[in-house]
Amino acid sequence: MIWWPNEIPTLQHGLITLRPTQEKDILSIYEACQDPLIPRFTTVPSPYTMTHAASFIREQAPAHFQQKRELLFAITKGQAEEEKFCGVISFHTVSLHNHSAELGYWIAAPARGEGIGTTAAKLISEYGFSTIGFRRIEALVDTDNIASQTLLISAGYEREGVMRKKITRDDGTQIDMALFSRIAS
Repeated sequence: MIWWPNEIPTLQHGLITLRPTQEKDILSIYEACQDPLIPRFTTVPSPYTMTHAASFIREQAPAHFQQKRELLFAITKGQAEEEKFCGVISFHTVSLHNHSAELGYWIAAPARGEGIGTTAAKLISEYGFSTIGFRRIEALVDTDNIASQTLLISAGYEREGVMRKKITRDDGTQIDMALFSRIAS
């Protein structure tokens, strides 16, 4: 049985925290999304404006949570006043009937290569299986995004195959996506 939380929890492992997004994250999200790799490998629009970031935090994320469509977390490293914003991670494309969701994330450039994304993916996945009741969590990754594929494998996901011409980019090109999944034990 799927259980949907009444509020977004805080999850922690060592210095890595997944917490509800906050108003103070708007500037950090805006700045991180100026990195051309984020819109290249995600659905983040380019150019990314402060209006996009504000709408994401103030309107989209709360509405999607209320509709049980997405459970979004800010990824941070450190403690309280020394907390460093590192990215976002979420369950989206949630299917309560099928006990499944898709994992999505992006990591800010300064936080890449430190294992932060892997820790975040493990934390949210364990929460998804043990608390929410998902039986399957998927992740779709651009086949050119080797770093993200490595992150998922390190977080216990298995590559199932390639979905050819799965995503159409804003310029009209279609790209292949690698399908990864993790199944509840």
